[in-house]
Amino acid sequence: MDFSHIPDLGSRQLLAVLAIADYGSFIAAAALLKTSQPALTRTIKRIEDVLGVSLFERTTRRVQLTAAGREFVAVAERVLNDLRISVRSMRDLADQHRGQVILASIESVANGLLPRIIAEYHVARPAIELRIREGVHGAVLEDIRSGLADLGVTYVDELPDTITMVPLGREVFHAVMPCQHRLAPSRSVTVTQIAREPLVSLSNDSRTRRLIDAAASKQGITLRHAVTVTQVTTMMSLVGPGLGVAIVPAGGIVGFNTDVLKTLPIINPTLSRNLVLVPL
Repeated sequence: MDFSHIPDLGSRQLLAVLAIADYGSFIAAAALLKTSQPALTRTIKRIEDVLGVSLFERTTRRVQLTAAGREFVAVAERVLNDLRISVRSMRDLADQHRGQVILASIESVANGLLPRIIAEYHVARPAIELRIREGVHGAVLEDIRSGLADLGVTYVDELPDTITMVPLGREVFHAVMPCQHRLAPSRSVTVTQIAREPLVSLSNDSRTRRLIDAAASKQGITLRHAVTVTQVTTMMSLVGPGLGVAIVPAGGIVGFNTDVLKTLPIINPTLSRNLVLVPL
């Protein structure tokens, strides 16, 4: 940037011009600024020298703005107002009253537990803009690694040593099915029973899907993934019409229509995962 044509003027000098323009008097302006009239006169003379124009017409009775002075006053007001707003914004940021927080979250949490948490946070800090990036486990970690997100909520049993985490608890999986499904009257369901049903599942590059398949494989069971989707919301919308059973983290069930869908805990074995907060 070329700074050679920017005049060397400070906020005090701009305030001096505005004070004289408002009061039409060097004496009154000097009193407002808590300075002497000669000092204020020297300040204005220096400003006019820097700009190469006269800002005021001085008479024995009153001081008036020249055409150049009126134009400069408008500029000075804008500059000082922008500066005032910027300083206030920075102070608000320092007090955490304003700003932006970017949170990357696995989709099941974003659709389930997160809305209530965000609502409470927004009440406490209404001026902070929250941006939510929903994605699969790998995308959440990549957002954190790259600095794109300030925080990440995901699930994992182990993380690389280079990544710190704050445990949020352990989340169990449930089977979700239509209320009319033959398994719906049960109090729980086993992986063996689920294996007899067509499943609506996440794609096989999802960590959730891999966790479920691995647990079934340990039992010598192969699951039937009849429909594969990439979004939890799509999965739940397909379960309702009876296209299959879904295996969903408990947090991901929150907010869906329980009048249409029935959720059952999975036993033998219980499927669960560690939910963690990953700071930048």
